[in-house]
Amino acid sequence: MARRKDPADGPTEELSVHELIDGPTQVLSAAELAAIRAPEPGHDLAVEATHDLSAYSTHDLSRPASADERAARELVELSRMPASGALYRRALLGALPGIGPSRRPAAPPAVELAAAGTTVDRAHLADYDRVCGFRLADRLPATYPHIMGFPLSLLLMTTPDFPIPLTGVVHVGNRITVHRPITADETLDFSTYAENLRPHDRGRQIDVVLIGSVGGEEVWRGVSTYLGRERTPGGERRDRGDRPAPPPATGRWRVEPRVGTDYARVSGDHNPIHTTRLGARLLGFPRPIAHGMWSKARCLAALESRLPDAYTVDVAFKLPVPLPGTVAFSATPGWDFALHDARTGRPHLVGTVR
Repeated sequence: MARRKDPADGPTEELSVHELIDGPTQVLSAAELAAIRAPEPGHDLAVEATHDLSAYSTHDLSRPASADERAARELVELSRMPASGALYRRALLGALPGIGPSRRPAAPPAVELAAAGTTVDRAHLADYDRVCGFRLADRLPATYPHIMGFPLSLLLMTTPDFPIPLTGVVHVGNRITVHRPITADETLDFSTYAENLRPHDRGRQIDVVLIGSVGGEEVWRGVSTYLGRERTPGGERRDRGDRPAPPPATGRWRVEPRVGTDYARVSGDHNPIHTTRLGARLLGFPRPIAHGMWSKARCLAALESRLPDAYTVDVAFKLPVPLPGTVAFSATPGWDFALHDARTGRPHLVGTVR
């Protein structure tokens, strides 16, 4: 694998958040949860269809890369983790007509980005814990390395060689593997690459892999699946059929609008679809929606005291959580878990811990 040095200039942005929500958790039986985990029959891309993401996800979260694919990627080592704010500005600028690339590549970029020596700011970790409902502790939540290394993945996704434009991309799935507990006094090295670009009946999907290592040992791995939506001419809206009844309402969490802005500050994900009504409308939503990774983190926080030291947590994102809104959480001892609309029972997220 070739190596090349490339500095990542740009100041680190100041982060500040507030304590948000908490709520009770109740374990449901497998039978009670079965309805919410039933597959959705189909989806139309029209705005009135509420952007049901279940039809987008193939749930093929990263087949392992072959040796040839790994060898073909050029390793670019950054001097430090890039700042995410400038990267979002680059993405928005690239979306303007006549500025961004007119044609996107037909393959993932043949590059792997790496940044070593990322340390944990304990004050920032505490803020993240409060936003997502975790207990304050030195052990990192499974989702925290994702936001530590997210700017690196964002840099990859904003390069001209990335086959899907970042603006309007849909995050349809995420799988995280924790190989062992990670504590706040450890220094992590991150690397990221994209693979498994594949067609989908709504566009194209790609997996972005982020790896966290300590002392050369992989301790954490995340795989995010993204969909670049493309309208298919002549397509008709499919019959969605009857939606199965949700399980009884259990733990309820009120999700206020500031969940979007506060999670943006603590995560570095400043996509305007989550933070402003105007940004949401420009991307087809009547109001802001919660980050999918906030929803995943909040569910894990509800299971925190029962999670093992090493596990894989796999989620598929379905309907976005509108801000404000009220959601209900349910779980089985397995653990299978789900998040759904507390009033209508429409599913927001389904996941497993193994």
